[in-house]
Amino acid sequence: MDTLLARGLSCVTVLDVSEAALERARTRLGPRASAVDWLRADVTGDWHSNPVDVWHDRAVFHFLTDPADRASYLKHVAATVKPGGHLIVATFAADGPERCSGLPVVRYSPEALADEFRDYATPIRTAEERHVTPTGVVQAFTYSLMRARQRPSGTGLRTEA
Repeated sequence: MDTLLARGLSCVTVLDVSEAALERARTRLGPRASAVDWLRADVTGDWHSNPVDVWHDRAVFHFLTDPADRASYLKHVAATVKPGGHLIVATFAADGPERCSGLPVVRYSPEALADEFRDYATPIRTAEERHVTPTGVVQAFTYSLMRARQRPSGTGLRTEA
């Protein structure tokens, strides 16, 4: 978010379930925090945002082990990301950890992640990375850059650009 603001972007929304995390980010940004729309919400819950060009999720989607939560997340993607906009989604890779912070996760190959988003976005590029945590643990990640699809009329989802 710091880089986006430094580049002059004026429509930045940050969503987090933790008010403490949002407050730390606001404090770090100082006066620039007023340029950000701050949403304290569960990404699968009841919230809305102005339309966005880019949706960036670094390691949230893999925590959604319930199919209903993934469906809710994807409906928010469809309602929030402008058609033709981009999604950047990072999850644990197929050979990544089975748990994180004591919680179960869903692991994804590039193909499995594309399949989850198939009705909402088209993959452009994928990459796999070995991330080293501050404690020295290596975790395998799958990254996917996708383009949001135009929503068909009559779906009840936003279709304008």
